[in-house]
Amino acid sequence: MEHSIAFWNLENLFDVEDSPRRTEKLQRTIGSELSEWTDAVLNKKIAQLASVIVRMNQGRGPDVLGVSEVENRYVLELLAAALAPLHRDYRIIHFDTKDERGIDVAFLYDAALFRAGETFSHYVVKRAATRDIVQVNFHRVPDERLLILIGNHWPSRSAGQYESEPYRIIAAETLSYFHLRILEICGKDTAILAMGDFNDEPHDRSIVGYACAERTESKVIRALSPRFLNLMWGIAGQGIGTHYYNNAPNVLDQFLASRGLVTGASGFRVLPGTVDVVRFPEMVSPGTYPVPIRYGRGDTPDSAGFSDHFPIAVTVEDV
Repeated sequence: MEHSIAFWNLENLFDVEDSPRRTEKLQRTIGSELSEWTDAVLNKKIAQLASVIVRMNQGRGPDVLGVSEVENRYVLELLAAALAPLHRDYRIIHFDTKDERGIDVAFLYDAALFRAGETFSHYVVKRAATRDIVQVNFHRVPDERLLILIGNHWPSRSAGQYESEPYRIIAAETLSYFHLRILEICGKDTAILAMGDFNDEPHDRSIVGYACAERTESKVIRALSPRFLNLMWGIAGQGIGTHYYNNAPNVLDQFLASRGLVTGASGFRVLPGTVDVVRFPEMVSPGTYPVPIRYGRGDTPDSAGFSDHFPIAVTVEDV
């Protein structure tokens, strides 16, 4: 059996302006961003996102979808409801965090295929809290085989790539600690798939030196200490981006697979050749560069837009 796993940075999927579900402190922080972010504008963005998700996995939708930049459970419930045409029983894993802009990492998963066991959320601190790292111990139905997914959204480059790099290194060290502890507790061949918007590329120090993610299977298999296989090198080599800055492609959204997931010793095997950047024609700017079409903010939305990131997807098979 094969399982489709996907991740998408949904770009500022906020609740409506003056939402009663938002804290007063957060309203003061982000209220100025949400002018005219009405129910109609939010619902249109949800419809745009759902129109892509329902076409993933050859029209069956992903079995598990990791997302980032979502404000709260309410907007996730709206998204899950918009996926009703797939006739899946999507459930939600989400933690409200202390991120300064109120944006979180979450998962939607098909409860007919997986049962969510233990879940953990840890936010990375850089003077103030930032986005969380979310671990979910999924158990395949009905045999309870363990597949652990870790969602990430590392600190952004907005203060400058190198000025902000130490914060992503902290996040990378945190992910490496999660990796090590999982193997100590659950066994050395546990299937772990880390995913997310890392705000760094496969060759950057945070990914290679601190998250310990390699580009070749042999290094991962032979390593004396836990290493991930970064599944995105093939995509990067094709000049395809998951995000574009100054019209240059960046592979910021990535999948990192544990040794047990690479070898199949876990009972699951990741299929690197199935890694895909999901780019349906209507999502791509018609200009010179294949930039994702953004939906934008409430006062200037592009009703034909989606997000400033493309989704990524990969297939994991039973062994």
